Amino acid sequence: MNDNSDIEQAVGQKGRRAIRSYVLRQGRLTPGQENALTQHWPRLGCSTQAGLLDFATLFGNDQPVCLEIGFGMGDSLAEQARDKPDMNYVGIEVHRPGVGHVLMLSESYGLDNIRVLAEDSIEVLNTSVPDQSLSLVQVFFPDPWHKKRHHKRRLINEEFLALVRGKLAIGGVVHVATDWAHYAEEIEALFATLSHFEQVTAPARPQTKFERRGLGLGHEISDLAYQLVN
Repeated sequence: MNDNSDIEQAVGQKGRRAIRSYVLRQGRLTPGQENALTQHWPRLGCSTQAGLLDFATLFGNDQPVCLEIGFGMGDSLAEQARDKPDMNYVGIEVHRPGVGHVLMLSESYGLDNIRVLAEDSIEVLNTSVPDQSLSLVQVFFPDPWHKKRHHKRRLINEEFLALVRGKLAIGGVVHVATDWAHYAEEIEALFATLSHFEQVTAPARPQTKFERRGLGLGHEISDLAYQLVN
């Protein structure tokens, strides 16, 4: 990936949906992020163009796999991968500065248990994640789309959870964190209608930039976790 054309094509061309849960704001890459995309994407980057991912081959082991959707700048994702070498991490993020940053961190930490996709998460789940292959799916501080007319853009909905259910192994967990009370209530109400999931204690996780921002605004943080039981 000499000129980042692969990642630009992945972000720009894949995963076109009528309603997206995100707005694509590319931002300006720092020289370090640009270099990381060029140097480290060939080793740590993945694409739906390769078809169904074989995690055992991709990581060279059969450790449990955690999928994080929308990792932002990736600080917490890289920190988790560093602190839990017995778990493999797959991160999805469409914003190139965040992808470049997590690649920088991964190289700095010497990580080999992390892989990154720069594509629409629904596209990735539909085309590239094998059924019953995930132990954990985490979505930390997704865009709350707080205006009522935009609620249809929220990622966590019945269709999304049906898709995730098919990708989780029995006993796998969905972990969602949000600082928007209404969104948390909506998520809790949704899971209450799903007999396949049972609420459990949320796994420990690093604090994120969006979390710190929410706390600074006086928002209450909700960590919600549900285990697939059947």
